[in-house]
Amino acid sequence: MQSITTYLFRVAVLGAVAALSACASTPETPADTTQKVHAAETTLANFAKDPEMTWFRNNLKNARAIVISPRITRAGFVVGGSGGESLVLARDGSGGWSGPAFYNMYAGSIGLQAGADVSEVIVLVMSQKALEALLSSSFKMGADGSISAGPVGVGAASNIKTDMVSFSRSKGVYAVLNLDGASLSPDTGANGAFYGRPVSPVDILVTHSVSKPPAASSLQQSLVQLSK
Repeated sequence: MQSITTYLFRVAVLGAVAALSACASTPETPADTTQKVHAAETTLANFAKDPEMTWFRNNLKNARAIVISPRITRAGFVVGGSGGESLVLARDGSGGWSGPAFYNMYAGSIGLQAGADVSEVIVLVMSQKALEALLSSSFKMGADGSISAGPVGVGAASNIKTDMVSFSRSKGVYAVLNLDGASLSPDTGANGAFYGRPVSPVDILVTHSVSKPPAASSLQQSLVQLSK
């Protein structure tokens, strides 16, 4: 007989998945996706100027790709979950950055949680293995690529060996957002709306067989400057 905690966890997961599905059913427009790109650029700027994010700034130049999530919402009491939209950009081999590719993120969790908060999250993808796994239809952090929370603070230093390193900024009740076990899946509707036709993360991040929308240029250039 399954425990009450396990049952509640499954209910939370199903509820969150249903909520994400409901959002996904709303047709995306080019204006919607452009707004998401601008939000990602704001998040990147927030991390770049945060004095606590020294390690992030010093190691962005070593990343193969970056996952930017302007708004990851977490809520729960005993059982909780996190979810939101993410943008992925990858190095293009010529010193620039390709993308973004749009994704949805979801993470379920069990713990002594109370309240709700909204976090800005950035994940640095440090290995080719993790980048290639991100191109699949579903990617799970921790399983398809190891992940650890990045060092925070002035002078923070650490010899991190994981495939991915995550950073979060939040004004809510949670100090750290644990992304181990979080799932990322391509947002087909958003990608199609932004690029004007059905495209995959491979089209966007690897073969570069898509046009380069002007709305992405500022975000791409910001990454070029920060990753020098």
